[in-house]
Formats: sequence, C-alpha cells, structure tokens
Amino acid sequence: MRATLMYGAGDVRVENVPDSVVKLPTDALVRVTASCICGSDLWPYGSMKPEDGPARMGHEFIGVVEDTGSEVTTVKPGDLVVAPFAISDNTCQFCRENLHTSCAHPQAGFWDGEPDEGGQAEAVRVPLADGTLVKLPVAADSALIPSLLTLSDVFGTGYHAAVAGGVDERTRVTVIGDGAVGLLAVLSAKRLGAEQVILMGRHQARADLGREFGATDVVPARGEEGIEAVRELTGGHGSHVVLEAVGNMPAYEQALGIVRPGGVISRVGVPQYDEAPIGFGSLFRHGIRLAGGPAPVRAYIEGLMPDIIDGTIEPGKVFDATTDLDGVPAGYQDMADRKTLKVLVRP
Repeated sequence: MRATLMYGAGDVRVENVPDSVVKLPTDALVRVTASCICGSDLWPYGSMKPEDGPARMGHEFIGVVEDTGSEVTTVKPGDLVVAPFAISDNTCQFCRENLHTSCAHPQAGFWDGEPDEGGQAEAVRVPLADGTLVKLPVAADSALIPSLLTLSDVFGTGYHAAVAGGVDERTRVTVIGDGAVGLLAVLSAKRLGAEQVILMGRHQARADLGREFGATDVVPARGEEGIEAVRELTGGHGSHVVLEAVGNMPAYEQALGIVRPGGVISRVGVPQYDEAPIGFGSLFRHGIRLAGGPAPVRAYIEGLMPDIIDGTIEPGKVFDATTDLDGVPAGYQDMADRKTLKVLVRP
C-alpha cells in the first residue's frame, strides 16, 4: 500500500510500504477514505533531522473498517469511522474523566508512537479499536465528510481550548492564531456563548472565515501593537480567556499581555519551548491560570457531531484545498508557505 513518510525537514515522500494488517485481537484495519495535513505536522516539516526519519505521517482520518480482531465489538467491517489523534481504551479511570490523552492502557498513545502506521495512507491498523474509533452515521461520499473529519483533531482541539478556558456567556475571549485550530476555537467560543471573540491573525481570507465562525473583532497586529489593540477592544483590562493556538514563545508572550487579572490562558498549540514566564511578574501577581494541553477529542466527538449532521455548524470550511496522496508533499509546502489553510487528502 502507499503511505506518507517524512525523511527530514522539507522532505516528504509517498512510498510503497507493507500493508497494514490486524495484529492483535483488539485491532481494526481501516481503509482510509479521507485524511489531512495538520498544522502540527509543520513543526517537524520545518525542523526534523534526517537521523530522526523516516517517520510515518498523519493522525487525522476517516475510513471504512475492513477487518477486526476477535475481541472488537463496537465496530464491524463496512462501518465508516473517525479516529481521534490519540489512541485510547475509553474505559480506564482517566478516560472516564474525559482525559483520553492520558489513557492508562499500555497500547494507548499518539499516532506518532505507532512507527508503522499513519493516517496519510491508504490504510491504517488501529489499536484499541473499541475505545478509539467512533462510527459515523453517513456514507463515505457524504458532503459532510470534511466537517466530520475535523472531529479527529482540529475542531475537538479548538473546542477543548474553549472548554478548558471556561468560556461561557460572560467571557470576553481572544484567540491567538488563525490556523485551523484557531479558527475552530473561534467557532467553539461562539458556540459556548462568549459575548466577545477577538481573533488575532494576519490573513484576510482566514479573518473572513473567522468572522463567519463568530469573531466579533479581528486584530492583525502582533507584539506590543497587537496587545494594545486587544486591550483597547476590551475596555483596557484584557480578555477573560485567551485561547493560544500557535505554540511558540511570541504567542505565549502575547497571551500574557492580553489576559486580564484572574483570567485564563488556555494553550492547545503544541509548545515549542520548555521554559516560559510563570513567576510573580507574569502569572502569579494577578492570579492568571494556565490551562489546555493535548485535547482529549474522543471525549467530545459524540457531543459535537449532531450539530455537524444537522448543518448547524460547518467546521469543514477550514479545508481550502484537496489532493490525493500524490499531492501530499506539495500540500505540506503550500501549508508551510501559508498558501493554503488546511489540505484535505482523499487517498
């Protein structure tokens, strides 16, 4: 079968690899019908060392179950399913607390911990299929597939940012980052009733989509200029909740500058730093809290899906390009160059 491998920074290839097959009684084999390139894939695309490759790529996918192990009971061959970016059993004490990204099962983890599997491929072996996979109530050719695919990561991640930040109808929210996660954090904040949603981003097309998703204001400026603009929009005090969907130090520093006393910085952008200001002069003095982390999207799928099915929301609008596997390497480059927002892959 064919699959995507990253050999190093800027070096993505689609190659023939051994077919994925069921290995354990709890596995399912899924033929991928839709996957995508994630903004978090761009971090290794910009910095991966050749000695760390090649790595199978892709942690967001929808597909048809082709085969299952003898212990799998929740899905069967022929079912259309979506897979979260984290593998979990959905039964351990952490999963029961809606923290699937900390599942205690020894086979649990992230897709990059499965060296011979990845969603940007023709097929995937899914460990812990009963806990990980969620059956979809549509056909593989449904027009809803792009939106349902966002349940595997970006919509659930944006929603987690808002939930972890405590967004409700009394909060003023600022979203840092106009990538797919940031835009769906805007949608999520609006869905949770935020009275003001400010999007910080520089790209006009993304700003337009952000407004469609519910942003009340857009601030293209960064740094001190951006901080001042947000504070002006919030009566000088800053935002109750800052949803940080980038992951680099300038984004964190920007969040510090715009969060109001007693507020929350909810981070879902994968941090590209290990040290950051948290002391008296930054977080402690004004009772500012840090929240977020890897989103337990498995916990949110059933709750978010109905609004997609009935057309209330259309998170799939974050996909602005579609390709087959042959176009995946160019898709990475286009996303890195900000020519496209998010690339849908139909193997």
